[in-house]
Amino acid sequence: MSRFERQTILPGFGQEGQQKLKAARVLVVGAGGLGCPALLHLAAAGVGTLGIADGDNISESNLNRQTLFGHQHIGKHKAETAGELLKEKYPDVNFNVISEFLNNSNAIEILRDYDLVLDGSDNFGTRYMMNDACVLLDKPLVMGAIYQYEGQVTVFNYGENPVNYRDMYPNAPQPHEVPNCSETGVLGVLPGLIGTLQATEAIKIISGIGKVLTNKVLFYNLKTSGFFEVAVAPNSDLKKELPASEEVFRSKDYNITCGLSESIDWKKALDWKHSLKSCVLVDIRELEEEPVFERVDISKIPMSVLNQDQDKVRSFENIILFCKSGKRSEHMAAELKKQFPEKKVFSVDGGIMHPASPVNSEEK
Repeated sequence: MSRFERQTILPGFGQEGQQKLKAARVLVVGAGGLGCPALLHLAAAGVGTLGIADGDNISESNLNRQTLFGHQHIGKHKAETAGELLKEKYPDVNFNVISEFLNNSNAIEILRDYDLVLDGSDNFGTRYMMNDACVLLDKPLVMGAIYQYEGQVTVFNYGENPVNYRDMYPNAPQPHEVPNCSETGVLGVLPGLIGTLQATEAIKIISGIGKVLTNKVLFYNLKTSGFFEVAVAPNSDLKKELPASEEVFRSKDYNITCGLSESIDWKKALDWKHSLKSCVLVDIRELEEEPVFERVDISKIPMSVLNQDQDKVRSFENIILFCKSGKRSEHMAAELKKQFPEKKVFSVDGGIMHPASPVNSEEK
């Protein structure tokens, strides 16, 4: 008896639908709250090749929603761990592990090998980048997103006269406009549901069954258990925002800082260091710099060292940096954000010389 028997006996799906799944190549970007359920259902359904792209490590605060992982996996690479766990369950599926964040330098070559892309990222820069890459390569894109108690899922670049992400969101949000789950919180069942809906749309596209969520967005409210759809129409005026070629794509800056601000004051920095489980507060001043400031809750990693070895902070979801005046930490925060786009990276405003810094507070 085949494990796909309950699928192949479905009217309209059958052996033909199952063979289409087996031949399909699907890339899942992000092995987080959306990617975990999507990967699980796509593998269980028998998708032949699954790419898993994520450059992050597993932290304890992930475990309420990233249900592939457990406490024994904290600190390990998400993509590698997801691939290992899924391979144990479904040895007939080919898993391609990509243990790095996608960016405008590597995305085109990675996406080129897949039939369909599922975006489970949690930042706007990656979403715009994945959208543009899929438009250039003519790949269907299944996108999901969550905010507090609400979620949405849609399919871009698919069907007749298709829409893309820029038709839905022409302008990238500014800093402070869209908080992330570190600040606003999330119940793990919400990304579980939205990620499952993303897998559903992917299976429909591959097998040809049902009506795909193209040119419309499905919204879900967890509190009311309500679903509703909103139609989206293509906007020809926005085509100029799309890169005209792969070369233009590779030169485009997708480092959009959304969610929490890049700057943070001392009170909030110290509060977050003590209240968030996956948070590090780092003094990036060089060892000989004055004033001497040592506390057990503050890590000391000079900027010269951090520039050479950014993996020293890779395991944290929230990274807060400070220096003497805030200038160097602002620059270092921007560099870390490029390296770790999925993380929340901040610079303490005014640095150690700010009147509100612990040094000045303790001297009074």
